[in-house]
Amino acid sequence: MEVEEGRSRVVITNVKPEIECGRYPVKRTAGEKVIVEADIFADGHDAVSAAVLYRKQGAGPWIESPMELLANDRWRGQFPVSESGVYEYCLEAWVDRFKSWRRDLQKKAAAGQDIQLDLLIGAGMIEENLKRVPGAGAQSLKEWGRDLRQSGDVTRRIALALSEDLAGVMERYPAKHFASRYQRVLTVRVDRERARFSAWYEMFPRSCAPEAGRHGTLKNCERRLPYVASMGFDVLYLPPIHPIGRSFRKGKNNAVVAGPGDPGSPWAIGAEEGGHKAIHPQLGTLEDFRQLVRKAKENGLEIALDLAYQCSPDHPYVKEHPEWFRHRPDGTIQYAENPPKKYQDIYPFDFETDHWKELWDELKSIVLFWIEQGVRIFRVDNPHTKPLPFWGWLIQDIQRDWPDVIFLAEAFTRPKVMYQLAKLGFTQSYTYFTWRNTKPEITEYFTDLAQTEVREFFRPSLWPNTPDILTEHLQFGGRQAFITRLILAATLGASYGIYGPAFELIENRARESRSEEYLDSEKYEIRSWDTGRPDSLRHVITRVNQIRRENPALQSDANLRFHTVGNEQMLCYSKHSEDGNDIVLVVVNLDPHHTQAGWVEIPLADFGISPEGSYQAHDALSDVRYLWHGARNYVELKSQDLPAHIFRLRRRVRREEDFDYYM
Repeated sequence: MEVEEGRSRVVITNVKPEIECGRYPVKRTAGEKVIVEADIFADGHDAVSAAVLYRKQGAGPWIESPMELLANDRWRGQFPVSESGVYEYCLEAWVDRFKSWRRDLQKKAAAGQDIQLDLLIGAGMIEENLKRVPGAGAQSLKEWGRDLRQSGDVTRRIALALSEDLAGVMERYPAKHFASRYQRVLTVRVDRERARFSAWYEMFPRSCAPEAGRHGTLKNCERRLPYVASMGFDVLYLPPIHPIGRSFRKGKNNAVVAGPGDPGSPWAIGAEEGGHKAIHPQLGTLEDFRQLVRKAKENGLEIALDLAYQCSPDHPYVKEHPEWFRHRPDGTIQYAENPPKKYQDIYPFDFETDHWKELWDELKSIVLFWIEQGVRIFRVDNPHTKPLPFWGWLIQDIQRDWPDVIFLAEAFTRPKVMYQLAKLGFTQSYTYFTWRNTKPEITEYFTDLAQTEVREFFRPSLWPNTPDILTEHLQFGGRQAFITRLILAATLGASYGIYGPAFELIENRARESRSEEYLDSEKYEIRSWDTGRPDSLRHVITRVNQIRRENPALQSDANLRFHTVGNEQMLCYSKHSEDGNDIVLVVVNLDPHHTQAGWVEIPLADFGISPEGSYQAHDALSDVRYLWHGARNYVELKSQDLPAHIFRLRRRVRREEDFDYYM
């Protein structure tokens, strides 16, 4: 083994966070801190010091942040990331001669040993450091060094040598003799806040017409904005708004042959009117879309656009670039399949074509086109069916110039593929939450997401329903099941979404038994929705989103912990803010048909709550306040009431009569 500098004695290993030896960045949002840990040690008994080095990529010299020893040679440091983009970080550690000298001097003095020479050694170290210390600090060091060299009052000289002021200056400007630098420079992908905390609402613009039977327009969609915003959503996601192919168009309920008035699937992109850079003519114009983006912003909403890299047989690409598609032996182009499912109205791109570079460039140009129209969020359709290297290239290229762009991966696929997409750059990802219904399923899945390395690169987006997915639980659980899944999605995850108005209007009719397809699916026909119906969940959704905005604990996926409740039909978990001032405890009845009750056990010490006194549990859903005592408290959730409590725990209750509470 070749050694460059044999006098570098400190070992730095087991660095966290570090994804695959630094091959991929960890993820944070602007304003957060990156906490870094590592095993750092050296031979012998010398003291060690360490620092995290960080900087915005390409922004000049390293900035140092000191690390502290936790225990057993495990060190921790942190640094802030203040703006979107890529940050770099590394670790540096060194044998700290001054710290070793100070520690040993204290021991020798306490033992009554002669420390005259030791004081001279310390003076030499101080004087050596003069060149590193600016201004008044250098003058102070010069005086300290001179005083340590003087003969006379040993007690005073020892006190001076051990003073915190001297130690502080020497620590701020250390002498790093033969420092060790971690062998890799690691990276952090920093996104804007919406990447971490967001509430999405999916809506088909063509179903926004005020009268049934009409094709909606972007102008109609614009008039629906206050409705969406009033429920507390901040992202309005639109399925594809492009021209729809006519060849092999699907009919109602995915019929192979379309009727004369069937509008087709929006995901069959492309017709005579244009392709991925065009607007469906019945929806309106490009200027109408830009106006929608502007009006959405005025309503506190951001438009997210579907990015579906596939074509109808009528897409201009098919004629202009037939080399971008796979041809079958009979000369026809291979349509999309997921046997036994067939999608005759969709042609996938052939990413193994000899012209793959031209294809990649064109697909990137689609993203850039919509960025020019004001879009900064893209929901990507089925990214797992396209090459992984393509996504790494595309996202990195886009975010280099547009660091505020967010990509949500709609990848209901194998876990390792989902995680790889996240490592390659996808900002958020759909999850298996949609099918996790029981207490063990939810607990196991979210413990893995929140408490393992996965949390460093994978940001979950939780969806109870989508236009493709109406789960059996929602089909048969009724209103209570919809509310339960809403609360779980909105509190287990910092980012979640619903497909509406189907969700708030409790649309639960399946096309057929054992199918997750909607009957009269909006994917294949225009629907008319009465958003003013009295049985709508609109007000529940509004309250849940308001609670999310009011409680910082719910605005992050960090600090999720599950707690014991003695009933398998009840789930209990908590989140707390980084400063510990906001503690949210959620208790959910997973049974949509029956009343459930149990004793909830929470770790009071972890929340800074004394086990001796009383504390308040304020249910933000019902606005009822409970006075709790100790770690075990009884909770009952009746089948006819809201199926959950979202408690905000208050540490102090001065007097019981100060609060209205019910036991």
